[in-house]
Amino acid sequence: MTGTLVRAGRREAAAEKVRLAEQARIQAQRSLEAVWAMSPMEFEEYVAGLCRRDGCTEVRRVGAAKDLGADVIGRLPDGRKLVVQCQRYAKHRTVGSPDLQKSNGTARSEHGADIPLFVTSCKFTKQARAFAARHALVLVDVDLLGFWNSGTALSTLLDLDIGRTGTNRKLAPGD
Repeated sequence: MTGTLVRAGRREAAAEKVRLAEQARIQAQRSLEAVWAMSPMEFEEYVAGLCRRDGCTEVRRVGAAKDLGADVIGRLPDGRKLVVQCQRYAKHRTVGSPDLQKSNGTARSEHGADIPLFVTSCKFTKQARAFAARHALVLVDVDLLGFWNSGTALSTLLDLDIGRTGTNRKLAPGD
């Protein structure tokens, strides 16, 4: 009887953990309504501000028509160079592998990135996540952006295994 109660308690605890994680994801997503209303330049400034909040130095927005795939450049607290490509898209869009290929082609070679980071206000396709995993690109999709916006440190996001995290499920315009 005691073993049955212990197992039931563990199942309830596991279910509660899943429920709380989903609730946190939804709350983080709701806090992004203002992000979806931003202009591309405002989105770049917003991302630069998150980098500064998390201890990055020498942070500057460099995005422009001929930015060669860098919208924000800075240094992580440990001194590594961070090059960020920002894409503020509608929440029902996705970012595909071709977008990442362009960014990957310039982040290290043109800008000297130690950490190339791609931040978007939507989802990445499965192919994009696979490409990022193969080329050591850090991806922050709408869900992770919500957590970053809510206080999760950039250093935590850099340690995620993008090949196994995230989803490529598109959000409906009303989500």
